[in-house]
Amino acid sequence: MVDMFLFGVFPYMALVLAIGVGIYRYGFDRYSWSSQSSQFLESKALFWGSIPWHYTILLILLAHLLAFLFPASWGALLGAPARLIFLEISGIALGLTTLIALAILIFRRIGNDRISAVTSKVDWLLFASLLLQVATGVYIAISLRWGGAWYVHTVSPWLWSLVKLNPQIGYLTSLPGIVQLHAVNAFFLVAIFPFSRLVHVVSVPLSYLGRPYQVVIWYRQRRSS
Repeated sequence: MVDMFLFGVFPYMALVLAIGVGIYRYGFDRYSWSSQSSQFLESKALFWGSIPWHYTILLILLAHLLAFLFPASWGALLGAPARLIFLEISGIALGLTTLIALAILIFRRIGNDRISAVTSKVDWLLFASLLLQVATGVYIAISLRWGGAWYVHTVSPWLWSLVKLNPQIGYLTSLPGIVQLHAVNAFFLVAIFPFSRLVHVVSVPLSYLGRPYQVVIWYRQRRSS
């Protein structure tokens, strides 16, 4: 019963919550629809945390997405041992870099009173969930080797069964608890996404493409010579 809720019901609840609250927030509280950057309060640690975080997490998510969308092609790609080993090493390196970058961002908020003051409870919950997700991902990559290969035979079919509205939870219940935690926490992140600053990831500023050039004029009196 618990497994059915976690792997067969909760994913749908998370998606409905994310879409519904996301649309409501965009329609009635659009001012908050941003990353709520704290760069003006501190920028040095932000640079060393934010830049590697964004690049590495995007590559990791892209790998997960490709393995989900094209499991047969992904499995064929990893059919050669050299490619499988390369992906394994790259995944661990990206995961460790992501973990370090996230730790920098978290300690930046803890160690700076001004930034901590503008960090909400939802932000702390988001950081805790992200830390759990990245840490479990790194642990899985190191302890359960060749994840790129077994992912397409376990997690990917489970995700596709959710898409088809016919959850096959057996794919997840047969996996170790750390993988189950990683999967459930991923959907928990989806659930809290519309309540947090993470909502900015779905904002694509297409209006900027057609916006006229901005002219900046100095409004300052010149010193008399």
